[in-house]
Amino acid sequence: MPIRIADNLPARRTLEAESVIVMGETEAARQDIRPLRIALLNLMPDKITTETQIARLLGATPLQIELELVRLSGHVSKTTSAGHIAEFYRPFRDVRAERFDGLIVTGAPVETMDYGEVTYWDELRQIFDWSQTLCHRLFTICWGAMAALAHFHGVPKHALGAKAHGVFPHLNRAPASPWLRGMSDIVPVPVSRWSEVRRDDLPETVKVLLDSDEVGPCLVDDPAHRAIHMFNHLEYDTLTLDTEYRRDGERIVPRHYYPDDDPAQLPRNTWRTYGHQLFGNWINEVYQTTPFDLNAIA
Repeated sequence: MPIRIADNLPARRTLEAESVIVMGETEAARQDIRPLRIALLNLMPDKITTETQIARLLGATPLQIELELVRLSGHVSKTTSAGHIAEFYRPFRDVRAERFDGLIVTGAPVETMDYGEVTYWDELRQIFDWSQTLCHRLFTICWGAMAALAHFHGVPKHALGAKAHGVFPHLNRAPASPWLRGMSDIVPVPVSRWSEVRRDDLPETVKVLLDSDEVGPCLVDDPAHRAIHMFNHLEYDTLTLDTEYRRDGERIVPRHYYPDDDPAQLPRNTWRTYGHQLFGNWINEVYQTTPFDLNAIA
């Protein structure tokens, strides 16, 4: 089954070129089926790239997905055109009375700041609380994951002396977990961050699923909040780390990314399969456990 997005969303052309089945509003209305409603709170500066990456992984699952793009009500993006935001994104204040099968919260380029210094911190905390009442499952990524753990559990984040940047092998610590179904014992994951969450700071109710000796926890399960939190980026494209490396003035070469660690060579994508598995497992778990009647989500 396909992913349902706006007909003129830029991601549509990219996904169709990759043979991801995309459905428009008219086609979706003809199917006698309840799609899964997934809200994406996109906090990344390059919103078009991020919405394409997430839609690609959701659209590869065997279920019909209705993707709702959500933005903060009290924050104006300076890096994505106002026209794109106005056409495709709904402010949180307009969706807060609605129910969703799942909510995905992305990272944001504010990880070196204290949470209280982030201008939209209060609204984000309201969204996390809302996810516990009108959303069935929560999936947070990078800074969004750190912020969620700080909000729900008081877990601090710690600044790194140097940017963690590259593709690092992670140990699968819970192969029986539904979130890691089908994954190998070692999972390569792109990492790109200036801060970290440490194992010792996590409460006993939060279980580490993927872990690295080099860069710490990657994926944790937070069953008390029906959430998984991923500190890294299985959604990344092949060249995303390369783009960041060039953008940052080629100061920190991403580790384990280029062949022979040579930035002149084209990187190889070793994580794509695991990104599809993680998002597919999440969607499957949402589908298996969400009520058929959206009004029953509470």
